[in-house]
This record gives sequence, structure tokens and C-alpha cells, in this order.
Amino acid sequence: MKLGKTELTVSECGFGCIPIIRLPKEDTVKVLRHAFEKGITYCDTANAYRDSEEKIGMAFTGMRDKVVIATKSLMRSAEGITGHLENSLRMLQTDYIDLYQLHQIAQEKDWQEATGPSGALEAVMKAKAAGKVRHVGVTSHSLQMAIKMVHSGLFDTIQFPFNLIEEAAKDELIAAAQKKGMAFICMKPFGGGVIDNAEVAFKYLRNHDSVIPIPGFESCEQVDEVLSYYARPNVITEKDREIMDNYRKELGKRFCRRCEYCQPCPHGVMITPAMGYPIVASRMSPAVAVEFCKKPMESVLLCTACGACLERCPYELSIPEILQSNYALYEKHLKATII
Repeated sequence: MKLGKTELTVSECGFGCIPIIRLPKEDTVKVLRHAFEKGITYCDTANAYRDSEEKIGMAFTGMRDKVVIATKSLMRSAEGITGHLENSLRMLQTDYIDLYQLHQIAQEKDWQEATGPSGALEAVMKAKAAGKVRHVGVTSHSLQMAIKMVHSGLFDTIQFPFNLIEEAAKDELIAAAQKKGMAFICMKPFGGGVIDNAEVAFKYLRNHDSVIPIPGFESCEQVDEVLSYYARPNVITEKDREIMDNYRKELGKRFCRRCEYCQPCPHGVMITPAMGYPIVASRMSPAVAVEFCKKPMESVLLCTACGACLERCPYELSIPEILQSNYALYEKHLKATII
């Protein structure tokens, strides 16, 4: 299928490359090449995903023109993102990146900094003019900001969480992207790992034609399982709907959508990344997660349970309680890595 209005053709299902962090290089190359041989031609990674880019570069040496590679950066300044971009090119063993994305633009301050003078977008557009970047996209967890960025007309793609629990994009955002000719790339097809029924998860996603999901894989068997769903008609039964509803009921009050409406915390708690710690630990492994999330998890100690975040959360989550539970898990993982 076409990646929006770009000239790029990609597979219906992509490959989200966070889980390959956990794999030895040899195993990663095997899984990535297996996915390619089975028809997956789109890989999504990021500068922040440790050695993910390096492993992708190793897997596709000598066949760069046969895969579409997307990467991204959290940097907001021109100088910062230029450094990340050059590093990505080295790690990926390529002289161009098919899709380069400004990552997690969720708040107005991020938008102003990234699109202002000497901002990240300015540098990426220069890299595009130089042939180092072919297309430019953006990612977010904030519906309001995502809609704004789609209407800006500055980007070729929008990447946003979409799954049977996180349905905020279902109406206005997906429709707006289609109208602009932008590809809608679906991050978190399994809710970051909390949806453990892959078949039902993909029945939901395949019910939305224009969505390109990028599930994470760490074995050839996982690749084969997901692709097997695409080999048959998509039929959602009443039992499937019941399973979906149960996920929503069970996870709805504990699941952080990372919209960042709770921010900023008056006491300096990095609420959003701390709320997502269990998911990061499940995707990256506890040993990696304690290092990756050290700063936000240590900030949980600043929480006074003042309630400011509770008033702002549109999903009525018990944020202070969840933060303390997540910190206990972080401490457990931290102790295990020290021993």
C-alpha cells in the first residue's frame, strides 16, 4: 500500500523495533530478515531505542532499496536533531532515511520549539533538501496536538496510538489524515503490551482500512502469527466484541494514554514516563528499563499526592496510587540488577 501521498510503497503491517533491543544481534537479524521474506517491508525505530538502529542496519546491508526505514528523535532544536540524524544514518548504514519523524510532540511548548527558528523541523527540512531524508513525519500521544499537526500541512505522516483501548483517533484524527493525504501509522497496536490477545487486537485494527500498525516482534513465530491474520477475511464476532469490552473495563482505569494533560507536576514528578514504566519494562526488559527510566522513576519520590494531576486527567486515573505501585516495581527490578 502507498504511504499516504508519498511515492513509498509499504506492507499493510510494519515492524516496530523496540522489542529487538532485548535480542542478541544474530537473533535480531534473523527475525528482521524473516519478516522481510514474509512481506513486511516497513520498519520503525528511533534514536532512543538503544541499539535498534544498528541492528536494522546489519539486517538490511546490501538490500537497502528494498525496505522502507523510519526513525525519529525527541530533540527539539536544530543542533540536537542534526546530531541524532547523523548518528541514525551511521547506525543504519545508509545515506538516506525514508521517513524521519519529530517524536512525541504533545504540548504547545514542544510544538513552538520544534517549529520555531533554529528548531528541529528547520534542520530536518534542510536534511531533506540535501537528500538525507525523503519524507518528514511526526508522532504524538496528544489528540488535540496531533489534529493540529495534521492540519498544519507540514508533514507526510502522523503516528499516534491506536488500539481497541486507545480509540481517540478513530473519528476526527484518522479522517483528517486521510483528507490531507497523510499516512496514519498506528503505534501501540497491543496497547504497549497490555493487550495479550493478538488475534482480537488485529481484528479491531483491520476494521480500519487506512491504518498501518507497527507491532513489535522478537521472534519469527510472532511474525508468522500476526501475518496469518492478514491471510483470511476479517470477521469480528460477538465473542470478539465481548473480549474487547472486557479489556476496556479491566484496563480503562489503570491505563495511561500518555496524553500529558496531567503535566507539568508542581513538584517536578515526570508523570507520563513514570506511569508507563511497567510497559517499558515488558518491552525492553527490566534490566534495560531501570537504566532507561531512571530519571522519571526517581522523580516519583517527589510526589506529595497533592491531587493536581487527578484534576487534570481526562481518564480519571488514580495517578499517585499508580505511580507508587510502579515505583515499587522499579525498585524490585533495580535490586535484581544490582545483585
